[in-house]
Amino acid sequence: MKDRIYVCHTFYHVYITFLKEMNLPKEEQGKATLVISHMSNQFGSFPDRVRSLGFFEEVIDFEEKGESFFPELARYRKPGGNLLVNLWNRIRFTKKFAKLEAPYIPVDFRQYGEIYVFCDSDPIGYYLNQNKIRYHALEDGLNCLKNGDLAHYDNRSHFALKAFLSQKCNLIFIQNGFGKYCIDMEVNDISAIEIPFEKYVEVPRKKLLEGIGSGDKEILLKAFVEDIEKLKEVIADSSKKTVLILTEPLCELTVRKQIFTDIISRYQGEYNILLKPHPRDELDYRREFPDACIIDKTVPMEMLNFFEGYRIDLAVGVFTEMGALDFAKEKLRLGPDFMDQYEDPLKHRHADILRREFSMR
Repeated sequence: MKDRIYVCHTFYHVYITFLKEMNLPKEEQGKATLVISHMSNQFGSFPDRVRSLGFFEEVIDFEEKGESFFPELARYRKPGGNLLVNLWNRIRFTKKFAKLEAPYIPVDFRQYGEIYVFCDSDPIGYYLNQNKIRYHALEDGLNCLKNGDLAHYDNRSHFALKAFLSQKCNLIFIQNGFGKYCIDMEVNDISAIEIPFEKYVEVPRKKLLEGIGSGDKEILLKAFVEDIEKLKEVIADSSKKTVLILTEPLCELTVRKQIFTDIISRYQGEYNILLKPHPRDELDYRREFPDACIIDKTVPMEMLNFFEGYRIDLAVGVFTEMGALDFAKEKLRLGPDFMDQYEDPLKHRHADILRREFSMR
């Protein structure tokens, strides 16, 4: 029996995995397996850099396949006209999806004592539950359930029934702790989540960061920054104040371009502009904003915490949670009021919709 395995889908997931392992006693470190799913991110040379560090016992690539990869699943997604038909189709979808995913699973999860899965809404969640393999879920991003409690939002019609079918019967699957074989759901801050759930376990990310040493920080920089000297050049001090603008894969590309054009125009001239594209953001910021300094999208923004003495005046994002950016003197999260100018509020005010739905029951 092997010790631990982590299934990660983003650079941030791997970053948190490093922190969790670095907070263990020294004699327990180096015994975990890291699985990197390539389904939703382009990782480039990152897995090889992590392997070269020798921090994990194994680093395994996972060619996880999404729902669209299997055209035979589409029939189960067609609206059936009533609740019973839709639930029956969802039951069939759940079983079929897990079965189709099985050939792509790269390890025997039953050989591990503890299994940790970030974003179990991805196919791995279906696979583990249908195969009755118990695991710990971890939040997809910092305080992600604060604004995007998708377990409740996606199942808000007849939620109690659907939760029962998932959590008790394992007939359908609901992410974020509502799977029958999910032991618990690790989150940064329970107080930020409006709808309570007994499976939530609070593990503050700031406390994990405080638990690592200078040697650990060097390991993190080597893993996540391919060219440290280039990054130092990009973030070099300027005679002007500096604003870091964090992009996100919001809306369609044309609207996204307008959003960040408007944000940049607020600070241009007064501030030195630093742009940090989101790893899944496909807008070409180097072409669209040639005067801005661009931090490579593969570098987690938290890495800037590890440059001794580095400080910027302001960090700005739309929905990004910025509590972990200790290097920023001020932080501005623009939020849903800002986004209302660019798209239908129903597309991003999930928390407001859930508040109305569940307060009426």
